[in-house]
Amino acid sequence: MKRFEGKVVLISGTGGGQGRVAALRFAREGAIVVGCDTNSEEHAKTAQLMEAEGYSLHGSAPIDLGDHEQVRGWVESAVAAHGKIDVLYNNASAARFAPVQDMSIEDWHFTIRNEVDLIFYATKYAWNHLAKQKGVIINVSSTAAWGGSKVAGISAHSAAKGAVVSFTRQIAVEGAPLGIRAVCLSPGFIATPGTAAFMENPQARAALLDGVLMDRPGEPEEVVAMALFIASEEASFITGSDIVIDGGLLAI
Repeated sequence: MKRFEGKVVLISGTGGGQGRVAALRFAREGAIVVGCDTNSEEHAKTAQLMEAEGYSLHGSAPIDLGDHEQVRGWVESAVAAHGKIDVLYNNASAARFAPVQDMSIEDWHFTIRNEVDLIFYATKYAWNHLAKQKGVIINVSSTAAWGGSKVAGISAHSAAKGAVVSFTRQIAVEGAPLGIRAVCLSPGFIATPGTAAFMENPQARAALLDGVLMDRPGEPEEVVAMALFIASEEASFITGSDIVIDGGLLAI
């Protein structure tokens, strides 16, 4: 039997990168995948890839997860269509970058909105449904939560991702009596559409790989493989943890 046969898995950011890979991988394991993205064209491409393998991508796009009413609508429509939520995978995020002295107030708030607020909204609205299923919440943070970077301009991103780690710990405490597990994943430098500009810039790429023991970016599949494990019954004794997937960056 497949690990997620009949399970309803909500995944944000299914328009590309880790979200697209996650949608495909969870569907292959039997899950009913409900996705969303701000980019309707890329979300549709993910749906096409899934359809080619005989799977369906439920949900819709565009959805702005920084708008709590749109998040509530996404969650409630998933429950209305499928009756439950077993896994909430808070994958989506967006950030803006600038040295701290140059960062605009607007860019700071944009980053907090799109890396912290959206996780709170989805968790809030899915919480009671997850409690009924003794479900799992997976939040995506970053190694930026744990250390600085020679690539200037990540102060807002670092603050936001640090908040995601702390938020995950707290909801693990609150969720334990209800049977809800909450786990955070902190990837390092991963090759996705969102990091393409950094990968194409030799100086930025070198700075981001400085200290990465494996001397390469990670792949989305390598992060999603951990998410699949965490969401499964095999990880039933894991909650409140932040799992770093960074090619050894924080080992030094």
